[in-house]
Amino acid sequence: MTQTPPTQIDASDDQGAAPSWLEREQAPRLAYHYSAPEAGSEDLPTLVFFPGYRSDMLGSKAVCLEQDALGRGQGVLRFDYRGHGQSQGRFEDATISDWLQDSLDLIDQITKGPLVLVGSSMGGWLALLAALQRPERAQGLLLIAPAPDFTRDLFFDRFDESIKQQLRDKGFVELPNDYSDEPYHVSMALIEDGDRHLLLKNTIPFHGPVRILHGQADTAVPWERSLTLADKLASQDVRTHFLKGRDHRLSEVGELALLVDTAIELSALVAGYGFGIETDAPDA
Repeated sequence: MTQTPPTQIDASDDQGAAPSWLEREQAPRLAYHYSAPEAGSEDLPTLVFFPGYRSDMLGSKAVCLEQDALGRGQGVLRFDYRGHGQSQGRFEDATISDWLQDSLDLIDQITKGPLVLVGSSMGGWLALLAALQRPERAQGLLLIAPAPDFTRDLFFDRFDESIKQQLRDKGFVELPNDYSDEPYHVSMALIEDGDRHLLLKNTIPFHGPVRILHGQADTAVPWERSLTLADKLASQDVRTHFLKGRDHRLSEVGELALLVDTAIELSALVAGYGFGIETDAPDA
């Protein structure tokens, strides 16, 4: 079942293709790409990709997953939250609640049937939150360097007092970003709203299969947080894969191959094919 992606991920055609749009009366319209499952592949869950903080649906992980899924006729949805990529809205004005609502609106209005939610960094937090909001739909989770609770644990609690004071006085701060020339814009509204969605203090009541990939040289989200997350999940089918010496991006060829293989395994598991399931039943 292993399918290795090409040595170069070619998203040029996709970048030139116009996205579809989800129009909403009282919220910014959202850009997305959706491919429905082909005939004969309807039993496979649709993959839904949740990008990270300030990332978008044109990243190599999202495009690679889509290319592989389309080759198998599997449904796939990738999208931009408000204030990200091609979607409308101002990034600076949005919060975790806003981006969660964007995700749920797209899931509810665009997709059908069972889903595997794939979340990268902040997208891992949003995928977890969406799975708890739509338990009848979200059957599996694939989390890449997931960052639940990052607004509190990785941002505010680590800020020195001068940065906290800037937040209180100005309502926002801009911080260096190890993975982009654009700084992190962090608002007090984002911090306060994030506190409404914290997950790691209690058991997370998701019971489906979960797969977690995390680089051990990640300077944005410490890999040890994935151990904490695995422990907090109620599911008894949680597997973590740590990549020594790899950073937060996990976008090199071998890393993308692992991502694709994990998505295939998890999709087959959710579909009931039995792929990757250990059993004590004797051989026929």
